Amino acid sequence: MAVSQSPYSSVPRHVAIIMDGNGRWAKKRFLPRHAGHRAGVSSVRKTVEGCIAHGVEVLTLFAFSSENWRRPAQEVSLLMELFIVSLERETRKLHENGVRLRVIGDRSAFAPLLQEKIAQAEDMTAGNRKLSLVIAANYGGRWDITEATRQLAAEVEKGALTPADITPEHIEARLSLADLPEPDLFIRTGGEQRISNFLLWQLAYTELHFTPLLWPEFNETAFEAALASFASRQRRFGQTGDQIENQPTR
Repeated sequence: MAVSQSPYSSVPRHVAIIMDGNGRWAKKRFLPRHAGHRAGVSSVRKTVEGCIAHGVEVLTLFAFSSENWRRPAQEVSLLMELFIVSLERETRKLHENGVRLRVIGDRSAFAPLLQEKIAQAEDMTAGNRKLSLVIAANYGGRWDITEATRQLAAEVEKGALTPADITPEHIEARLSLADLPEPDLFIRTGGEQRISNFLLWQLAYTELHFTPLLWPEFNETAFEAALASFASRQRRFGQTGDQIENQPTR
């Protein structure tokens, strides 16, 4: 578990981010869209560093959704190339800084080389504990829930469960992030205010933070602003404010 050095009274254990606005950042500068995706890698590095500095335990980044295959073929191809290059360049740095890398989503659609690079990166960093960096690639929240319910259906078919036995905990235990805390803070850059099929189950009680900054513009100051916003909120989880305020301090 990471040890927090943060000045904030409350720090999220798990931050989830939709990194939106790479293409618009490039367009504003009369550059091809893939230039925005390359520029966004720097913001990933800064955010990883910020999480470590503040003692965040998990950072989940939405890198490529299951719907992104609908984008122009050239852009998808360049994104896949960038994914491979980033794994080759960044994995050792992550390992040296105690970061564990995981990729969630349906990998079967990726080229064999990319699948191999993902597996190598996960194996190299598997023992690290300072930060878990989760990359959601070819991922969708509906896909995640569907996969979980498919597993439950198979167990019912085998007689290991009955439909009446199934609880929300059964579904949660079969989701991609089952072994990690649910996100406390969700950030979306780019000015859009929706969650776009990202971690649909896990975001049920997550605090939402939207910023107009495009992802390549998201820097240390912007991350600090998101953390400050989170620290100012009262998380009630169905209780009243008075109940939360009157709880004994530990």
